[in-house]
Amino acid sequence: MIPLPTVHPTRWLAASLIGLGLCSPAVAQEDPIKVGILHSLSGTMAISESTLKDTLLMLIEQQNAEGGLLGRELEPVVVDPASDWPLFAEKARELLAQEEVDVIFGNWTSVSRKSVLPVVEELNGLLFYPVQYEGEESSANVFYTGAAPNQQAIPAVDYLMNEVGAERWVLAGTDYVYPRTTNKILEAYLKAHGVADEDIMVNYTPFGHSDWQNIVADIKRFGSQGKKTAVVSTINGDANVPFYRELGNQGIDAADIPVVAFSVGEQELSGIDTAPLVGHLAAWNYFMSVDTDANYDFIDGWIEYTGDEMAVTNDPMEAHYIGFNMWKEAVRKAGTTEVDAVKQAIIGVSVPNLSGGHAAMMPNHHITKPVLIGEIQDNGQFSIVWETPSTVAGDAWSDYLEGSRDLISDWRQPLECGNYNVVEGSCGGSEAEEDVASAE
Repeated sequence: MIPLPTVHPTRWLAASLIGLGLCSPAVAQEDPIKVGILHSLSGTMAISESTLKDTLLMLIEQQNAEGGLLGRELEPVVVDPASDWPLFAEKARELLAQEEVDVIFGNWTSVSRKSVLPVVEELNGLLFYPVQYEGEESSANVFYTGAAPNQQAIPAVDYLMNEVGAERWVLAGTDYVYPRTTNKILEAYLKAHGVADEDIMVNYTPFGHSDWQNIVADIKRFGSQGKKTAVVSTINGDANVPFYRELGNQGIDAADIPVVAFSVGEQELSGIDTAPLVGHLAAWNYFMSVDTDANYDFIDGWIEYTGDEMAVTNDPMEAHYIGFNMWKEAVRKAGTTEVDAVKQAIIGVSVPNLSGGHAAMMPNHHITKPVLIGEIQDNGQFSIVWETPSTVAGDAWSDYLEGSRDLISDWRQPLECGNYNVVEGSCGGSEAEEDVASAE
């Protein structure tokens, strides 16, 4: 007797239904590819993250209109971790273990990413993280499409030093791992460039902080000592609105004490009076005002999707655009959505960015990006005043921290290590990782 081939029961049933005329071939296709969307739709971070959820829904809709991926439809699975960091981990587990998504796009704050990190590593998921962060991390399961410090914070400080002439520095941030670690890097960088301790002021406030009167008064006094002073802001979420309002209330304008922000973009400025903020700065890798055909096409698609002629685009949206397209290319290259195959296939993948160039995925799971400095205009947009001559490769480990400068990350075989010490010739734990854990 010739043995019959083993047939998956679902496929056998679908084939039988087609034969009976009870099911169309389109319905009988393989199960959809599930795309997890892990962004806060409520709470203090909703002002920034809700837009990223909609960006992904638009990209998925566009891809399905083109026939899906590998002949399969993309199905978004949206959850709301509600700006609650432990809930991010629970929702990530729900997406991977219950919904069985093939990939997750999500998170904004580093504390939420660090909450999710052990879950995606345990369950071998894929996470595409679209926001600037502090570095000092490299995971086999995470692809960092936002800026590392050498792609935002360091160039911004260089600009303020060299172009603005800043000599005193206020490092103002929200009290969590990203601002603390970024400012630790910046303090080391400033001191290496001859800045004295007394010329650096550091301040942290909780998420959602609203009473800025005393802090802004302190900044004003600090900046009145006869040296050009600048504020480097890692303030996150809706706390930015009262912060900038108080700057205006106390008459601090960009000509006196310029602020360069790392977490304020077009979305955060929409709906508020930006007249008092004109001249203040932001450092990103994309602005809506970028003059390229690719950007205009993206903006037109976004306005059409939202139905809002006043809809704005921003840097993390572009990071999701890049990450989504990189994931698609890796899936096509691998011929499967299987995680380990996609992780190997994606290194070296290059896709267009919205600034007229290309972004490439590096062996350390960071990408290449241009660095732009934008000046706030009275219409809530940014005028680009400076940019790097070419793209910059993201560095997972800072050259300015003692425990990091000897580390590299390379997830290619055979090394496959996120923190390889080039001096010791070993892969393992590091002081930098411990420092990040303590910063939380």
